Amino acid sequence: MSLLKSALRDKTFVCVMEFVPKPSAQRFAAMQAIMARGQLCGWPMTLAIGDRVASPLDLSPLDALASFDTPLPALPHFSGKDRERHHLLAQLQRMDAAGLDQLLLLSGDRLPGHQPGERPVRYLESVAALQIARQACPHWLLGAALNPFKYREEEGGAQYLKAQKKLAAGADFLILQLGFDAGKHQEALHWMSRQATPRPLLACLMSLNHGRAAMLDHVAGVTVTPSMRALLEAEAAESKAFAQARSVDRLALQIIGVKLMGYAGVHLSGIHALEQLLALEARLEHWQARVQSLAQWAPAWAQSWQMPGLPAVTFHPPAADWRDGQSVVRASAGETLRYHLLHGAHAALFSRHNWLSKAFGWAVRRPVWATGSGARLLHGLERSVKRPLLGCDTCGRCRLEDTLYICPETCPKGLANGPCGGTALNRCEFGDRECIHSVKYRTAKAVGQTAVLSERLIPCIEVESRHRSSWPQWFEASPTPRLNPQPAPRSQPES
Repeated sequence: MSLLKSALRDKTFVCVMEFVPKPSAQRFAAMQAIMARGQLCGWPMTLAIGDRVASPLDLSPLDALASFDTPLPALPHFSGKDRERHHLLAQLQRMDAAGLDQLLLLSGDRLPGHQPGERPVRYLESVAALQIARQACPHWLLGAALNPFKYREEEGGAQYLKAQKKLAAGADFLILQLGFDAGKHQEALHWMSRQATPRPLLACLMSLNHGRAAMLDHVAGVTVTPSMRALLEAEAAESKAFAQARSVDRLALQIIGVKLMGYAGVHLSGIHALEQLLALEARLEHWQARVQSLAQWAPAWAQSWQMPGLPAVTFHPPAADWRDGQSVVRASAGETLRYHLLHGAHAALFSRHNWLSKAFGWAVRRPVWATGSGARLLHGLERSVKRPLLGCDTCGRCRLEDTLYICPETCPKGLANGPCGGTALNRCEFGDRECIHSVKYRTAKAVGQTAVLSERLIPCIEVESRHRSSWPQWFEASPTPRLNPQPAPRSQPES
């Protein structure tokens, strides 16, 4: 059994050290030295190997793992950006051959070079990837991500609804994306405790200084507020050593805080040298001797974000501070009317039950549409109707009924099951539009269909079905069940 699986099963706090596999012998040697210690303050350590985090030229997680001088316990990642089912299946086969049986599945951040306004790049999003991996490897340990650091209801609510899909699709644990808001860390735990089968949560943490805050400007979905930046800038003005010591101290406190909250472990990012690990361990030992409860921890954490003459630090953006459970947004009249009109049209033409739908189904299943020229003509007809109205890219398997008639092809990543973690105050990671999943959330709430956003697990679109009419296939297939079947049985840790 893997180190991570054992730790989650035994409820042993675990440290997952993030490694971005750039082709650098020095970088590999430094991480080898870190992992040779085997533990941090007595907590077991395992390695997480990122997948194309910075560049498509990074080594693959499996090639990176093979490049270490000695074998290491590892959690490889799989990023779905610009990938298809066969890419995931190939990685699963390689991992199985290497004796690996755990994987973190991520939709992935924005593909380098993909510009706002360009047509979507296909992503094998995490929900579909989890379904594929769980079916292929029923007893593997599978993880996914959750970003609770959202401060508008639509984006936050949609995050949690999609996380329910990830659990249903087979996730054994969730790792939070990077964040510094302790209230949101507690919120995510409370959300998980309400699930039918709660799973372990790990918190992604990093020591934060002024330079790293500037770097995080380019990392979608990470919130660093103006008041946080003001404090970090003041620390840097004191001296580099002062700022570094404060950042390490805060990281140590944050680790202790999430452990006291009940997190199963931490996913530590930004530790690249043994000296950094030893400095962190020293501060952890310092604070562990002084803090044994959240009541003792909270004032120490607050103090670590204070400096004389500066205003109090807040972790939410100035314009918003939504928390799970708050219900304040409403769909516009136009959004609600659009849904009802499209739902009515869909029921009339695609219900498979009324006379108009049966006649339409009969018409689009005539043998003429199976010929080359007939298929092209029908595809062109569907595209000419649906593209101006919905942004349709004729994916060959229409999912509009499962997405409240908001086409996934209008998302730059083509995500159908819910948002990525990269939104900011409802804005898409690309910055040129509102996230379509925020619109979906408002609409679903207005028409009483929020269950659709947590229960309908939408499979990936296969390559061979794309750019052809979905109409014949719709009438050949059986209706999509309202609830998804339970995932395949699996061996997994209890939270």
